[in-house]
Amino acid sequence: MNTKFKGLVIVMLFTLLLAACSGNSGGTSSTTTTGSSTAADSGTPKDGGSLIIGVAADPVILNPLYAGDRVSLTIDQALYAPLFQVNNGKKTFYLAESLEPSADQLTYTLKLKKDLTWHDGQKLTADDVVFTIDSILDEKQNSFLRSGFIINNKPVQVSKVDDLTVAFKLPQVSPAFEASLVQVSPIPKHIFEGETDLEKSSKNDSPVGSGPFQFKEYKNGEYVTLDRFDNYFGGKPHLDSVTYRIAKDANAANLALQNGEINVQYLDPRDVATIQASGNFDIQSYSEGRLAYLMFNANSDTGVLSKKEVRQALSYALNRDELIKTTYTSSEYADPAKSFETPDGLYQTNDVPTYDNDAAKAKQILAEQGITNLKLRMIVQSGNKAQEAVSLYVQQKLKEIGVDVELQNMDSTAWGQKFVDLKATDYELALTGYIMGYDPDAYRILFETGSSSNYSHYSNKQVDQLFAQGSGEGDDTKRGEIYKQLQTIIAEDAPIYPIAYTKTVVAISKNYGGLDQAVLKPVVIFEDLSKIYQKQ
Repeated sequence: MNTKFKGLVIVMLFTLLLAACSGNSGGTSSTTTTGSSTAADSGTPKDGGSLIIGVAADPVILNPLYAGDRVSLTIDQALYAPLFQVNNGKKTFYLAESLEPSADQLTYTLKLKKDLTWHDGQKLTADDVVFTIDSILDEKQNSFLRSGFIINNKPVQVSKVDDLTVAFKLPQVSPAFEASLVQVSPIPKHIFEGETDLEKSSKNDSPVGSGPFQFKEYKNGEYVTLDRFDNYFGGKPHLDSVTYRIAKDANAANLALQNGEINVQYLDPRDVATIQASGNFDIQSYSEGRLAYLMFNANSDTGVLSKKEVRQALSYALNRDELIKTTYTSSEYADPAKSFETPDGLYQTNDVPTYDNDAAKAKQILAEQGITNLKLRMIVQSGNKAQEAVSLYVQQKLKEIGVDVELQNMDSTAWGQKFVDLKATDYELALTGYIMGYDPDAYRILFETGSSSNYSHYSNKQVDQLFAQGSGEGDDTKRGEIYKQLQTIIAEDAPIYPIAYTKTVVAISKNYGGLDQAVLKPVVIFEDLSKIYQKQ
């Protein structure tokens, strides 16, 4: 490989229509189609051919214990098979054959399918699952998945029963446990055993997985290519290969799409009409359970955003409806957001405090805080139409309240590295988004004090306590009250400015079928690429 992947520890998703953390793999999605799904799946399946998927950046790391950006998660979905997935409340089992809770809900027994193998031909067994969970629980390994297996400050205990059976013992009842387990795609024990730092291991440069496609080649800044894995437990994939073409500029990506150099591509809503007019693509728009928001970095070297009053003032200067129109062209692709939790999640409410569209109030708060001539820095992905549009809007709106915003443009890879660097202190603002899944315990990694995924550096002891209570509360009514209180407190503290619950738009060449069977999925586009085929 040309370069080593750098680790990422959050399900933060960087591109316009986004990356934990379950990537909402445990969530639900609704799909509307501006093309025809029936037409897309017509034709006789055949074996052979390739699929080229456009991605906006290089992958950060090809290891499912650390992947959190959209690109890494998308590639990992083809490389590493999950234990199971959840769609509309129903499980689809992959490596696992079943998952059964005990009567007291304190023990979960997971059965694996027979004759599972890794890409190198080695058997995939309960030892691999136990090794994976133990690695997640090991604090030294720094996996963002760890918090999901810590219940009321106590770890879940995992043990091998036999080669195909794993037992999980919970310290107390946890309604969030299955939502944590759905995030797990096992890694091979025989590859990683003995590695002192899994995240930085050179083994990630040539990943060995269990998914429908196996690693072939990565060329930095250009592409990642995977070949068909003939012994995939779900049946030999139709396609010979899948290539993820790295196209950091949206305009260049759209041109490559129209020229047939890319077969699948995320679209900016403003580009839908142009791509649709060609008649060559099935256009799919669907909810990913994603929040787009402006993040306030409280850890910048100015220290100014560590004050919630300043964050509130900046929020008052903005207008959510204007931002949606600026970024997504219309409400067709985005709904106004006030809560940090997305509408697909349990206990979500938009009935929370909000600071919006009151420039006079913004000026008043800054004056009360004795702040004048405030200068802020905003990091922006060059070629990302949403970020470029929002950055100019934010710059103008904050100028109206006497705040100067310097825009720092960089390519998507550099932006991602900057954003996930917890030590980065040279910026205050960033437009980003996340998809966290249906259980609100997942949001703990974003807002808990000191969490490895708390990139806003937000801290509130009451919030920490409520998240701990919520993860282990078995009474649904009481649990709902906890998370509604959390949404209220975090909204009041304004560590982020929620903008919109967005829809994703994907263009898929009509030369491909099997889309319904592959299942459109938040973050990763397709749940199972083995089902995609080129038409006759």
